[in-house]
Amino acid sequence: MPDAAVVRRPARVRTLWLLVAVAVLAAVMIASVAFGSRSVAWSDVWAALGGADGTLEQAAAAKRIPRTVLAVLVGGALGLAGAVMQGVTRNPLADPGVLGVNMGASLAVVVAVAFFGLTSATGYIWTAMLGAAVSAVFVHTVGSLGRGGATPLKLALAGAATSAAFASLVTAVILPRNDVTGSFKLWQIGGVGGASFDRIGQVLPFLAVGFVICLLSARALNSLALGDELAAGLGERVAVVRATAALGSVILCGASTAIAGPIGFVGLVVPHACRLLIGVDHRWLLPFSALLGGSLLTAADVIGRVVARPAEVDVGIVTALIGAPFFIYIVRRQKVRAL
Repeated sequence: MPDAAVVRRPARVRTLWLLVAVAVLAAVMIASVAFGSRSVAWSDVWAALGGADGTLEQAAAAKRIPRTVLAVLVGGALGLAGAVMQGVTRNPLADPGVLGVNMGASLAVVVAVAFFGLTSATGYIWTAMLGAAVSAVFVHTVGSLGRGGATPLKLALAGAATSAAFASLVTAVILPRNDVTGSFKLWQIGGVGGASFDRIGQVLPFLAVGFVICLLSARALNSLALGDELAAGLGERVAVVRATAALGSVILCGASTAIAGPIGFVGLVVPHACRLLIGVDHRWLLPFSALLGGSLLTAADVIGRVVARPAEVDVGIVTALIGAPFFIYIVRRQKVRAL
């Protein structure tokens, strides 16, 4: 259970932290446009934001703008999806990557492209969402077997095993196919490079639907946190609430994976950090997780571009370096058994 110190926060404190989160997001977005393999002066950044791309620096800044927008959207989607998954399962280890949802989406897309000739961006998204949903159901079913039902640790182990198996299958499908190996090599790691406003426009409606469904589930998730019996006594249809919130998180995971690849650990780290700052009320936790998720992924992208100049480290690798130690800490922390 969460510590008593983080359960309640005055509205004034929550509002302050929310404003801080917005300021941090704005700062990392500006840094994402300004810094990379080539540093760009602030005057060129503002010129690029105004649509200018006459100089080399302005062109570089203009190219980074859609990349920054995509990082914010994908990070926000993964942070929000992680918070919803943890609320639905009452599992502090829940995360789209840890539970195998992202890798299920990846396998579905790879199989559809390699064997069925899938080429449309919308087809990618629908296929990824289907794969994410099937993977989520499979992991929950496996994690529910045996005594004790779906405990947090059993779900995490089932998700880790499923992710490893799906990753091996993705590699097995890609390696013999030279025609798709190149296009999937970087996508398989997870990154936001090569972003364009056309690609963002194709995935934006799906992300918008997922965001709305998840945010509208906030009050019901608060009821679920009290236990299924008490939530039912308060008038909540527990099965419907779980299915609806899970649908929203699957849409976010599938759409994010389709456009950016299987980026892990954002949905694990962000909700826990948010609970420490603003408490466990999902009406605050969910939007805060979206803001902090966008900030984390954007900052990770900036770090990946700066530390390996003139090359870059894919954002999926940076988030794994951040998230893996945090995951080990959560597993070893004896007090955190359920939310």
